[in-house]
Amino acid sequence: MRLGTPLSPTATRVMLLGAGELGKEVIIALQRLGVEVIAVDRYENAPGHQVAHRAHVVDMSDGAALRAVIEAEKPHLVVPEIEAIATETLLEIESAGLTEVIPTARAAHLTMNREGIRRLAAEILNLPTSPYVFADSLAEMSAAADQLGYPVIVKPVMSSSGKGQSWVKGVSELQAAWEYAARGGRVDRGRVIVEGVIDFDYEITLLTVRSRGVSGEVETHFCDPIGHLQVEGDYVESWQPQPMSAVALKRAQEIATAVTGNLGGRGIFGVELFVKDDMVWFSEVSPRPHDTGMVTMATQRLNEFELHARAILGLPVNVGLREPGASAVVYGSMEATAIAFDGVADALAIPGTELRLFGKPEAFIRRRMGVALATADTTDIARSRARAAAAYIKPVRV
Repeated sequence: MRLGTPLSPTATRVMLLGAGELGKEVIIALQRLGVEVIAVDRYENAPGHQVAHRAHVVDMSDGAALRAVIEAEKPHLVVPEIEAIATETLLEIESAGLTEVIPTARAAHLTMNREGIRRLAAEILNLPTSPYVFADSLAEMSAAADQLGYPVIVKPVMSSSGKGQSWVKGVSELQAAWEYAARGGRVDRGRVIVEGVIDFDYEITLLTVRSRGVSGEVETHFCDPIGHLQVEGDYVESWQPQPMSAVALKRAQEIATAVTGNLGGRGIFGVELFVKDDMVWFSEVSPRPHDTGMVTMATQRLNEFELHARAILGLPVNVGLREPGASAVVYGSMEATAIAFDGVADALAIPGTELRLFGKPEAFIRRRMGVALATADTTDIARSRARAAAAYIKPVRV
């Protein structure tokens, strides 16, 4: 792709569907390459709105509204950054040749719904996954839990960052899990996935990049594996690299290659996997930068956002690691608008630390408002530094 000049007739136009903290970083990476960026989100002053050339507030689950903004802006590329999008409209728009969807409209359509991607992985690609059953009612969910055996994990078919996810230890917790899944899903489809629990040692995100090589053909590249810690299904820490056996790493890369190769297109994919010794199970995949991958802003030569920007534009990539590092989430810790942050200087006084405050206009108790980053000689030291830096940051009302 020839790159033009923003706000001119030669401009290369990219539209981000979803302008949260991940979208914001993709926009910054694209702008550094001279791309004209349009940010779309469901609320005003989203993080990406603050750095894009133009911003729109649109209910992206409304197909007519989504089509209208795409037809008005005429982007060369449309880059979904969230799941709650009318992907049927993206399929229609891509099929009509109005724009190119990253990585593909089919990938966005399959991965926005856990059912689509799980059935692809387990039933078509025959990859190892946790046992699972889909349920359309509380009664079906109860039967599924009996079939799989307690404890089970209940998730909405459409959600992100662990929202709506419950660990269910017995029958008495099913009702609350069903109701939480309805509240926590991006869209309440009245359908959940009930998963059996795998005995694993750790989870990883394997950032997998599909980009054009010197031959012009799409090649697959892997970043060093990222370990991460979740609490109630929500990422709170990540670190890179996560030590793995050579056998497990090879198997993880094979699984990631199979899934991303089937989805096709260009860009970065966050492939989530469970690992025990040399065994690896597929969990989920996001066809976009991953929240746990924010650690790469400190650890890699090119972070995941820069890799995504380069890959979607058809440019060369470099997935090399610079040094070990970690990330730790900064939460809102309150319900408020236009909050301020104390403790920034103290956090940045810790050796090897960096900070990203996302600029979200409204805080919630468990809303991610920022992330502390740290590097060190080892991931253990980096994790300690990142946690300490995050602990210094105190959201306050003003």
